[in-house]
Amino acid sequence: MDDDLPLSTTLEVRDRCLCLYVQRAARMLARRFDEALRPLDITNGQFSLLMSLNRPIGPRISDLVPLLGMDRTTLTAALKPLQRRGLVTVLPDEKDARARRLTLTDAGRDTLKAALPIWRRTHDAVDQLLQQPDGVALRQDLMALAQPTVPVEGESHNS
Repeated sequence: MDDDLPLSTTLEVRDRCLCLYVQRAARMLARRFDEALRPLDITNGQFSLLMSLNRPIGPRISDLVPLLGMDRTTLTAALKPLQRRGLVTVLPDEKDARARRLTLTDAGRDTLKAALPIWRRTHDAVDQLLQQPDGVALRQDLMALAQPTVPVEGESHNS
């Protein structure tokens, strides 16, 4: 083993790395919600996307990018299966023909109505696993981590 990279370094990263724990928790949490929503043939990501469209005026794709933490290309790809299933429509914005507005169809709204009690039950079960059952502090911490960061002096923006 290299003296410059001893086992103690591996153990330090294993025990301290927030990325590791957040990614692992996110994957496990996603699987839990995916399994719960499987009877409706939607994933947790699709549930979140459909719920983000539940507004009086359908949002533009660019409105959803910061909320969902997805880039436009990924979001557009995620919409395609929902469109094919008739859960979402994409129409030109009346004020800006270059922009597109996303709206729930009646089938999309019905899917959300059926999914909501499943989501609530699953969320209640997850909340019971947390140190603070309401999860407020955890959500606040995660939201703080999700804020855009100020570039570090000398950091390259091309990578």
